[in-house]
Amino acid sequence: MKIVIANDSHFKYAEIICETIAESAKVRGTGIAKRTPEYIQKRLHNGNAIIALDGDKFAGFCYIEVWGHEKFVANSGLIVHPDYRNQGLAKQIKKEIFALSRSKFPNAKIFGITTGLAVMKMNYELGYKPVTFSELTTDPEFWKGCQTCKNFDILTRTEQKMCLCTGMLYDPETKAKETKSEPKEKLNSKAFQRLKSIKESLFLNKKTK
Repeated sequence: MKIVIANDSHFKYAEIICETIAESAKVRGTGIAKRTPEYIQKRLHNGNAIIALDGDKFAGFCYIEVWGHEKFVANSGLIVHPDYRNQGLAKQIKKEIFALSRSKFPNAKIFGITTGLAVMKMNYELGYKPVTFSELTTDPEFWKGCQTCKNFDILTRTEQKMCLCTGMLYDPETKAKETKSEPKEKLNSKAFQRLKSIKESLFLNKKTK
C-alpha cells in the first residue's frame, strides 16, 4: 500500500474518487458535498491531496481546500474504498493530509465539519477542538459546497449558525501556547453522540412538521 501526495499522474482516479464519495454518502445516509472529477483533478494538480494505492488500484483519498486567503484550510473528501475499510487506512490518510496541510499552510487554521463520530475522534487526536460555526471560515464559497447536502435546509434555517454537522478546528497559534505538560483529555464519544442525537431530534422534527 502506497500513501502519497497526489499529482497529475493520478487524474485517472478522479472518476472513481467521486463515485466512492457519493456511494459512501448513500450507504451512511448522511449529507455530503458532491464533487466533480474536474474539481478533484484541480486538487491533484495543485498537490493538495493524498491518495492511497494498492498497486494501481484505488484505495483511499483526501484533499485540501483553501479558504480566506490561506487563513483557513479544510481536509475534505476523506474516503476509503469499500475493499479496504476496517483496516485503519482512513486514519493513516488523515494523518498524512494533516501533515501536508501543516507543511504547506503552517499558519492556517485547519477545520472541518462532520457528522461522523470516527472522523471526530481522528480530528480530536490530531489536536482539533469542537467549535461553533462562527469560528470557521466565512468564505461563501465553502458554504456553497453544502448546497448538495440533504441537510442544507437546516443550515439555511439557522442562518448558517448550526447544522447536524459538528465544527472542529485546529488552531496552530493556540497549540503553540499549550504546554507539553498539560494532560490531554480523552475524547468523550458519548458526549458527541448525545450532541448529535439532540441536533437530529431538534432539526429533523422541525423539518417534518
